[in-house]
Amino acid sequence: MAFGNNATRVFFFFFALMVMFATSTAEDDDDASGVFDITKLGATSDGKTDCSKEIQEMWNLACKAAGKARVLVPKGEFLSGPLNFSGPCKGDVTIQIDGTLLATNDLPKYNGGSWINIREVKNLVITGSGTIDGQGADVYSKDPTKAKAYPNSLVLDFVKNGTISDITMLNSKFFHINIYKSEDLKIKNLTITAPGDSPNTDGIHIGDSSNIDVTATTIGTGDDCISIGGGSSRISVTGVTCGPGQGISVGCLGRYKDEKDVTDVIVKDCVLKSSTNGVRIKTYEDAVKSMTASNLTFENIKMDDVANPIIIDQNYCPEKVCMAKSKAVVTVKDVVFRNITGTSSTPAAVSLLCSDKQPCSGVELIDVNVEYIGKNSETTAVCNNAKGIAKDTLQALACLS
Repeated sequence: MAFGNNATRVFFFFFALMVMFATSTAEDDDDASGVFDITKLGATSDGKTDCSKEIQEMWNLACKAAGKARVLVPKGEFLSGPLNFSGPCKGDVTIQIDGTLLATNDLPKYNGGSWINIREVKNLVITGSGTIDGQGADVYSKDPTKAKAYPNSLVLDFVKNGTISDITMLNSKFFHINIYKSEDLKIKNLTITAPGDSPNTDGIHIGDSSNIDVTATTIGTGDDCISIGGGSSRISVTGVTCGPGQGISVGCLGRYKDEKDVTDVIVKDCVLKSSTNGVRIKTYEDAVKSMTASNLTFENIKMDDVANPIIIDQNYCPEKVCMAKSKAVVTVKDVVFRNITGTSSTPAAVSLLCSDKQPCSGVELIDVNVEYIGKNSETTAVCNNAKGIAKDTLQALACLS
């Protein structure tokens, strides 16, 4: 009887092993079938052959697949023109970039659009150890006056619930990442790099979007490291290192008739190094629509040799073509600058240049201690039409009324 029991135990042991092996094999087969490697359609990793067709087709196949699909860009260099990754998709899609995607410099191919366009996709993941290289240096260095007509590198339109992580973005021809009408996105552990003199190469631009988190990212470009445009709400920027560039900005605001308010923005635990601005709010002095920017918090920010560490500019007019008689105004209120420390490369470490038509209100300077490091001058502040309080702040900077 004991022998029979042992035999039974042995039988069920091996039976269980067989079931586990069969299940594991089935799962492996499912995983394999969910990977859409662009080289399987003939994409060539020489960095010279246009692989647009193969990459586009792999997206189309992955988007139609049920369950979880993965578009794989393996190690190597793959050149492409414009790509349109449109949804809605049947399942959830991950774009895994382990190699390098190179943007073609044949500009007519973009037809005035962007390079990688992702639209109406839910539960999107973009990740990997690779690089998205816009190859912008070969373009804007030849004719920087045409920079505004150049393509963005990565555009997310109407994307809901997504993550972009770990990849490197280089030398976009225009914005590196442009987010529009999207929500519930997490952007983390990115490296975004372009020359400090490259025009309009914002690291991340956010517009008409909500619940966007940017964390643990390093950005150095020729324009804003991060810019937050009209219609944005519940935006969190944490642990970002910025420089070179034009800082972390809310704005430009008031330029377009359909712009909506900006509210609930927090920028914290960031470092800015040798940038032309630190944390900034900018609104056009000839705003075409009255709107509001409110509940904006900048805290625990370290400035390192920054030209304009803290700035509100309601008289923004970069091309000097503004119409002074504009009746509209962007209201700026309830703005907190807390625990801002470090050094300024210009005497005016704080510049609050608010409108006489609609002064800034509810501005707080709390524990702000930024000092000018140059010679033959002292640390100063300029506060025009700005109302609020200053507490535990360097006396020279406490100019609020």
